[in-house]
Amino acid sequence: MSVDPPVPAPAATPAAVPADAPPVLVTGATGYVGARLVPRLLDAGYRVRCAVRTPRKLASRPWHGDPRVEIVRCDFSDPRSVAAAMRGCGAAYYLVHSMMSAGGAYAERDRGLARTFAVAAADAGLTRVIYLGGLGETGVGLSEHLSSRREVERELASGGVPLTVFRAAMILGSGSASFEILRYLVDRLPVMVTPHWVTTRCQPIAIGNVLHYLVACLEVPATMGRTLDIGGPDVLTYRELMDVMAEARGLRRRLVIPTPFLTPALSSLWIHVVTPISKHIARPLAEGLRNEVVVRHDDAVRLMPQALLPVREAVRLSVEEEKAFDVETTWSAAGPMPGDPDWAGGAVFVDSRTTRVHASPATTFAAVCRLGGPTGWHRGTWLWRLRGAIDRLVGGPGLRRGRRHPEHVAYGDALDFWRVTEIEADRHLQLRAEMRLPGEALLDFRIELDGAPTEDGGAPASCRLVQEARFQPRGLFGLLYWYAVLPFHALVFNGLLRGIAEMAEAHASGPARPEPARTSAGPAPQPGRRPSATRASST
Repeated sequence: MSVDPPVPAPAATPAAVPADAPPVLVTGATGYVGARLVPRLLDAGYRVRCAVRTPRKLASRPWHGDPRVEIVRCDFSDPRSVAAAMRGCGAAYYLVHSMMSAGGAYAERDRGLARTFAVAAADAGLTRVIYLGGLGETGVGLSEHLSSRREVERELASGGVPLTVFRAAMILGSGSASFEILRYLVDRLPVMVTPHWVTTRCQPIAIGNVLHYLVACLEVPATMGRTLDIGGPDVLTYRELMDVMAEARGLRRRLVIPTPFLTPALSSLWIHVVTPISKHIARPLAEGLRNEVVVRHDDAVRLMPQALLPVREAVRLSVEEEKAFDVETTWSAAGPMPGDPDWAGGAVFVDSRTTRVHASPATTFAAVCRLGGPTGWHRGTWLWRLRGAIDRLVGGPGLRRGRRHPEHVAYGDALDFWRVTEIEADRHLQLRAEMRLPGEALLDFRIELDGAPTEDGGAPASCRLVQEARFQPRGLFGLLYWYAVLPFHALVFNGLLRGIAEMAEAHASGPARPEPARTSAGPAPQPGRRPSATRASST
């Protein structure tokens, strides 16, 4: 194991960032850590360039319109795209991971992406690269997940640009994947038969402390070229961490029965069934839990002093944020956005329903945006729950993923097993299915004006709500699936439309006068064209 040089005395308070300083490049700005890092860099006086796969996912961020923020599209597998994103920058944060890839493919992909980034950083003349990796000893027994993080470190350093590596264990913060696993296990299982890793020691760190290190290192030259372990003040086992979570949630102490027979594969399936975390994310996390992750030295806190939040306080604050729906970022928002389905070639099944809503377009749209999470899907609740349970059993996200906020949605947000792929305020919301399906599915809501403006020029007192479900089957099984669920559409989709209308009218002024949803059959739309808003078809 390499030994880092001696740690000098802590640096003095950093001076103000010069106005002409080059921007800082942040990759992974749509992810859990990256999206929280950007506003902290702005608060510290830096200009920021966000390199992301899907720029639209940042449109809802409060800092999106800040003149100090530049957002560029970047394909991290394309050297030319990465080089263009880096041009003119000083330091760069590398916060790109591929843990959602199936099997061990994420490790190979991460190595390739890091290698491309390192070469481009050297060519662009970056002053330094900063990487957030995983805490844990090196050696033969290291998990595949942590081994992959070490390989990424080596690839990033291979380009010759000074690299700062922060190694963290579990990051405690509302919305993080590891925090969600812990919360759901404690909430749902008063008695747990667990893998032996519950006795493994760990040193969690609060997300706020992580962000402090990431920002402060820019003004501490001694951090360049170093690997720094970061952790909170407490070392405890995962079993003890569950007790802390139960206390914060106001629950009784959970009965935990460790067993040596649960392998990482079985553990990831267990996590997948009980929590909203995908088995593809759970597998590398579960593998890493068998390794002790404890800080080996205090170099980071000596170089960049701060008050480290105890585990109990970090968990309490995170729980309070979730209860107040004040979650800044979530694990479910990370990852690439799928493109629009290619509807050309093959049958397209359409279920289109329309109803008049005695509420303004804004009120109606607000009701649409409350779908999922605590609001649910109105009618046919048992069918939605059954579909969610089946989806979890076959490897999908199910309904447990919920949503980040009970009312506000943005492009890229997850709503149970749907993803927001189009949004236009007071007019249009499109959801793409991420449940396991033998085909591609969209659920589309459009609001059309239905009446003249009020006497004072305000919005019309009513509108038409068009709800459209489209499904393109994949093979024979896709066709069988559509016809198998078709008998339930009247309950599920008509009930969904009625529920939205009733919710909107309940929030509108004046008595509610609901009108039944209309549905009629007709031929399917031509591939590539939008189907009619007044027809339902299945050919």
